[in-house]
Amino acid sequence: MRWVAAAILLVLAGCGGGDDQIVVSAASSLTKPLTACSGDDVKLAFGGSDELAAQIRQGVKPDVYVAANTKLPDELNSEGLVEKPVVFATNELIIAVPENSDIGAIEDLAKPGVKLVVGAESVPVGSYTRQVLSNLPPDQEKTILANVRSEEPDVKGVVGKLDQGAADAGFVYRTDLVDRLKAVTLPDDLQPVVEYGAAVVKSSDAAQPYVDGLTDGPCADAVHEAGFGKP
Repeated sequence: MRWVAAAILLVLAGCGGGDDQIVVSAASSLTKPLTACSGDDVKLAFGGSDELAAQIRQGVKPDVYVAANTKLPDELNSEGLVEKPVVFATNELIIAVPENSDIGAIEDLAKPGVKLVVGAESVPVGSYTRQVLSNLPPDQEKTILANVRSEEPDVKGVVGKLDQGAADAGFVYRTDLVDRLKAVTLPDDLQPVVEYGAAVVKSSDAAQPYVDGLTDGPCADAVHEAGFGKP
């Protein structure tokens, strides 16, 4: 969605702020805890982790980058665009379905007529989803992918499609489950390792303390209270 990307660019470009304010560019799945723990001295810009990484590669410089995986922060670090990332939280990938759904296992996603929504391949939730499906028998993976009706730019888009009744099931993080939806848990042997990484982009007096606070401090507490696991 181009307007979302444009809005993120405007936020990041327009709120460099003074020395007393930092800009944190963060994965949309962290909206609730980071909004709860960040004060007036923090400007939050949420979006898909891949889109936010692309902004940084294009020259936009928030003070802190927070992603729903470790791959993107590690790549940006190897490119010299962010400082050494830290892992600060974990999550669990689930299949979200309406409360009255008869979908009870991943195999049910291969049934004829099932409308599935997933994250785009470039965003962490979409990458994790495809990792899970790639571990199924090839015919089953192919059939499930044929049932995909929408690929969303972030996990909020997947939840939105389910909430609107536009899909029968979607892969999301457990922390994104909302009322009217229930979780179908993946088998242990299919569950991917979902880790969140954060890094300083633009060094400042407040940027490193904010990253440190994700591992030990009010933001760490807020993240864990929101259902995220400890690394």
